[in-house]
Amino acid sequence: MVKYKRILLKLSGESLMGNQQYGIDEHRLSEYASQIVEIAKMGVQVGIVIGGGNIFRGLSGTGRGFDRVKGDQMGMLATVINSLALGSAIDKSGAKSRVLTAVRMEPIGEFYSKQKATESLEKGEIAIFSAGTGNPFFTTDTGSSLRGIEIEADVMLKGTRVDGIYTADPEKDKNATKYTSITYDEVYNKGLKIMDLTATTMCKENNLPIIVFDMDTVGNLKKVIEGMEIGTLVHN
Repeated sequence: MVKYKRILLKLSGESLMGNQQYGIDEHRLSEYASQIVEIAKMGVQVGIVIGGGNIFRGLSGTGRGFDRVKGDQMGMLATVINSLALGSAIDKSGAKSRVLTAVRMEPIGEFYSKQKATESLEKGEIAIFSAGTGNPFFTTDTGSSLRGIEIEADVMLKGTRVDGIYTADPEKDKNATKYTSITYDEVYNKGLKIMDLTATTMCKENNLPIIVFDMDTVGNLKKVIEGMEIGTLVHN
């Protein structure tokens, strides 16, 4: 039994590096693809947004002298590269994927529309939404919030390298404690940085819950889909 029928899975580009310093680790990519295909075969409709930080991050580029708009556009292209890689790995793992881009770049990917996205999901295809929102100054977190709302997902699953939201950074503070559930208002009041403010506000205003969980542990994605209490639920 699955708890969620349609999901938006947000993955970080940095996670694709695995133990590398840059680029895409093929083993990590294969692990992600296998987990995604596993839940798709359970009947879950899967939309995905993946970041591009393993290749290029617009804000860091600005710090090195790039124009902000051009830097963000470079970051959008990095997400397309990751989306193509993930789509290829998904196809190899036994499911069908479809890469949709927020900026026209046929034949690399199809130009995004809600109709194309929902048609793909209803046919059992895994839809990968790349190039963010197509606009500078918006992160892939905001892109994932937007796409999750547009496709009317039941939940956004934010796959990270930590197993939820903590009172402080667990990698720096040994006394940090984990939240199993937290409201959007508490996230604001406590100043917790689960996503950028625009993305968080969009989810709150459109009543899209978020589950933050450890995607790097194989099997966790299926556990979330089955309703097991892992990670942290963010809700109204």
